Amino acid sequence: MELLHLQPVFKEVVWGGKKLQEKFGYKIPSDRTGECWAISAHENGDCRIKGGEYDGQLLSRLWKEHTELFGNYPSEKYPLLVKIIDADKDLSIQVHPDDDYARIHENGSMGKMECWYVLDCKDGAEIVIGHHAKNHREMEKMIREYCWDDLIRTEPIRPGSFLQIEPGCLHAIKEGTLILETQQSSDITYRVYDYDRKENGKLRPLHVEKSIDTIAAPYRKADCDTYMEEVQGGKHIHFITCSHYSVDRYEIKGVYEKEFSRFFTNVSVISGSGHINGEKVEKGGHVIIPASSRFCVMEGEMDIICSSPL
Repeated sequence: MELLHLQPVFKEVVWGGKKLQEKFGYKIPSDRTGECWAISAHENGDCRIKGGEYDGQLLSRLWKEHTELFGNYPSEKYPLLVKIIDADKDLSIQVHPDDDYARIHENGSMGKMECWYVLDCKDGAEIVIGHHAKNHREMEKMIREYCWDDLIRTEPIRPGSFLQIEPGCLHAIKEGTLILETQQSSDITYRVYDYDRKENGKLRPLHVEKSIDTIAAPYRKADCDTYMEEVQGGKHIHFITCSHYSVDRYEIKGVYEKEFSRFFTNVSVISGSGHINGEKVEKGGHVIIPASSRFCVMEGEMDIICSSPL
């Protein structure tokens, strides 16, 4: 079975920039393009298949009509969404709900668990992750009194950093950062603070009450079962296996053989080029390895980020 090559969908946002073009050669709609929805069947950004037997078809349609390609994975919707995010300016301080809250308050949507792999960032970069409130009452008080400096927690980052963002975790990507994000297929974000920033002359809407409902307090850092191993033909770095996905990086130098998920695997090429089961892939390319093709021969000099559903 051939690989499924995806045509990305791009999103213009107030905090976006030009790095998606500069770093990956994408044809972007403007110099405030913030997101590349690289592997997505979400209704707000449904990717089309590029080339092959299913050329031009939407991934969502393939998911419904050819479940065998995905190992008959037991979900009504494609469960994961892979993005590349260019934060030319700070993103809002925000939080995502879990499945239970989203199901009730967001018309049956999935919640949003996500993780970030830092592709590039400026020297001395940091990320917002978590908060300093001791409990929920203190967290709510800090928000209502606009005590952002006291509330917000940051961590330093560098290229290669990996962070798991659980539902309920207050977070924000800061300016000058390029990340690859793996997440549940959800587009639900609650902004709690946005620096009084305007878009088209109006303040962007906030979601303070829903944010207070969903922010976990106190903050607890997510567990990651990260490890690295040298393998014949390269290096394997496992980042995390959680309740919704497993995420890994493979640095291929030569020939490497791997058996992937029995369902399907998302693959994003973040540098270099090579072949997967004889098909050419290169930096900026995104493919899905179908269930029937999970025994893979990868060759070349390239770094790839892979994700599979649980």
